[in-house]
Amino acid sequence: MFLTFVINTVLISVAVVIHYEILRLLSTVIPKLSVQNRLRVIIGVFGTITAHVIEIWMFGIAFFLMTTYGDFGSLQGNYSGTILDSVYFSFTNYTSLGIGDIEPLGDIRFLAGLEALTGLAMITWSASFMFIEMRKFWD
Repeated sequence: MFLTFVINTVLISVAVVIHYEILRLLSTVIPKLSVQNRLRVIIGVFGTITAHVIEIWMFGIAFFLMTTYGDFGSLQGNYSGTILDSVYFSFTNYTSLGIGDIEPLGDIRFLAGLEALTGLAMITWSASFMFIEMRKFWD
């Protein structure tokens, strides 16, 4: 259980740092672009989506490794044990769509719950960031 706690803490910390760094990069690059304001907003949206996708893949790889090589639990249901199934499960968790056709069992349930909470926080952070950026460029 302690190892699960450590892994979860590291994953969440890395997700927050990735998100922070991408938003920081966007906040410095977007104002310097010599393009129309609409394109600046679109670049910001794609940049934040990129951050989310990177974080989702990170969690998905963790699910894959934890179910394949560790004694952390399993993913059951419509799960074939592939990395793409793990990433799909991560997408449904991160976006808070909920547990559907794949269900976590064992200690890995804690990572699933924490990923949903982290995804909610990162998505709202992105929304706040984009609101601030859009106010700068829209009349």
